[in-house]
Formats: sequence, structure tokens, C-alpha cells
Amino acid sequence: MNYTTYTDEELIRMLRGGQTDITDFLMEKYKPLVRKKTNAMYLIGGETEDLIQEGMIGLFKAMRDYKEDKETSFFSFADLCISRQLYSALEASNRKKHMPLNTYISFSAEEGEDGRTLEQMVTEQTISPEQMLIEQEGKEEFFHRLQENLSAMEKTVLYLYLEGNSYTKIAEILSKTPKSIDNTLQRIRGKIKQMKSE
Repeated sequence: MNYTTYTDEELIRMLRGGQTDITDFLMEKYKPLVRKKTNAMYLIGGETEDLIQEGMIGLFKAMRDYKEDKETSFFSFADLCISRQLYSALEASNRKKHMPLNTYISFSAEEGEDGRTLEQMVTEQTISPEQMLIEQEGKEEFFHRLQENLSAMEKTVLYLYLEGNSYTKIAEILSKTPKSIDNTLQRIRGKIKQMKSE
């Protein structure tokens, strides 16, 4: 049967009506979203496939728990469930390993109040092509030092922010208020500025 003509919400209704092969269809359909999220992070000592598995568990939970009467699309709900599952896995890994969060991801997602991106705050513009390797190494060293100066909450908020989530989305994932997320990001910016001036 060709399921591509149906909306996700229709597919969920059909799934609950007994058409269990829809599970495989939705898993394949949403696997690129899971990969996109897992490519932005990795667990300490973990493999990409482990992260994808965690993301797929989040997707499965979304299929199980989605309620149409909540006035949100299945995509939005699945996106949230996948993020929460990855966050939980990350949190569990940090507790287990007692090591800082490793996040080598794009810093250029959004601008701060001063109009500069986090990437611009972390590193100055490359002067010449010959300096690109040094620049990259310097950026990673700086980011590693930054992690050592961040609390567990700040590391998590930074990861979710750099993944491209809005303040309100981060607040929803972490069960915090948008204001507390804003305050956390301001503290992170303050620490970056302080480290850059040292």
C-alpha cells in the first residue's frame, strides 16, 4: 500500500486501527530527521549508530503517545520526543562518565543581543588560508576550555541552542521557562567574553 499520500496524522490513526506496517513506514520517513539531530552531537564513548537508536526510540514513543486533540502536528511532537530522548541519553552518559559534554557543531545558528553569533564570539575571522588549520585547532581548544567552565545545565542549553532550537523549544524540552533559558545563554556569553579577554 502507498502511504505517501496520507498525512502523518492519518497514518497514526491507521496504525492504531491495526495497520502495523505503518510503523516501519514512519520510521523510514523520519530517519533523516533523527540523523540530522544525531549528527549534531555524540555521546562520550558512544557511536553514531547508538545515537540513532536513541533517536528512533524517541520517534517510537511519539507514535505511541501522540494525541491529535493537543492541536500540534505529529511532526512537531515527534521532533520534541526525539530531542528529549537524545537529551536523556546525553544526561545519562554524562552521569555515567563524569565527563564534559562533547559538542563539535555549528556555532552560527543565531545572533546574540550584540549582533554577533556564538561562532564569532569564540573565534576571530580567519586572516589567511594558511591559518585555517591553526584556526580550527584553536577553536576546538577554546571550546574544550569553555566546556570546563560551564555547569551541566549550561552545557545542555548550549548544545540545544547550537542545534538550532529556539528559547521556547529549549524551555519545553528541559521543562524550564524561556526566561531561565535566556538567562543561561547570557551567562554562557558572559563566560565566553571573559575567556576571550584573558
